[in-house]
Amino acid sequence: MQQDSQQSKLAQLSANELQDTDLTNNHAVTNDVAETVIIDTGCANLNSVRFAFERLGAKVLVTDDKAKIKAAKRVVLPGVGTAGAAMASLHEKGLVELIQGLTQPVLGVCLGMQMLAAISKERGGKGQDCQCLGIIPTDICELDTQLLKAESLPLPHMGWNQLNVSNSPNVHPLFAGIEDGSYVYFVHSYRAPLSEFTLAECTYGEGFSAAIGKGNFMGVQFHPEKSAAVGAQILRNFLQMDEVLLNASKKDAVSASTDIKKSN
Repeated sequence: MQQDSQQSKLAQLSANELQDTDLTNNHAVTNDVAETVIIDTGCANLNSVRFAFERLGAKVLVTDDKAKIKAAKRVVLPGVGTAGAAMASLHEKGLVELIQGLTQPVLGVCLGMQMLAAISKERGGKGQDCQCLGIIPTDICELDTQLLKAESLPLPHMGWNQLNVSNSPNVHPLFAGIEDGSYVYFVHSYRAPLSEFTLAECTYGEGFSAAIGKGNFMGVQFHPEKSAAVGAQILRNFLQMDEVLLNASKKDAVSASTDIKKSN
């Protein structure tokens, strides 16, 4: 009865409160292999991301153990804070090459998405750009302050904003069932530009990538764990992914791109 009461109380907490809640003893994975592994980057939003997956019935493990990360069916790379600090943590844990070599579906969340890029201009007081994982060949730059000023928009971009997922020749499986105009929750000052790797778009003073992807790697700039039903659907889509689905999606995207070129 006491355990049921505790779980009921946790279910009523907001996403912000969950960031400071220790869920280590709730819904723990008791075996050595979890279907979904969240990489322990030491960032503050680990528990809220974990809880969001667990609400969907996922068996989740938060760990920095290399063998368990490699054995997982799918991997989540979370992150908040600065790119430099997050990358330093990955280097310290010896996880950079491991992440770069993963073949299962990998989802970067917020800063985790930015770490998939080549470099970040978020220097964090240092004199040079931050070298990221280099998995998706795009650069992370600050949102255009002049455009924001012209529209009286504050920095950071914080709050609800709309997605556009229909501009891609083929909708990525991560956004299956997500309609254009759906609202998700953002908190960021840096962004990935629109490119061939864009999976979803958003506008805040300028158009930018709300999600990017290449092969089995994908990332979202917004916080799905704070994005209500839309965020839950995106996480549910990720939980349904495997290497077979992603390979099929890749073939469909190549076919669609070829058809577009022929029509032109």
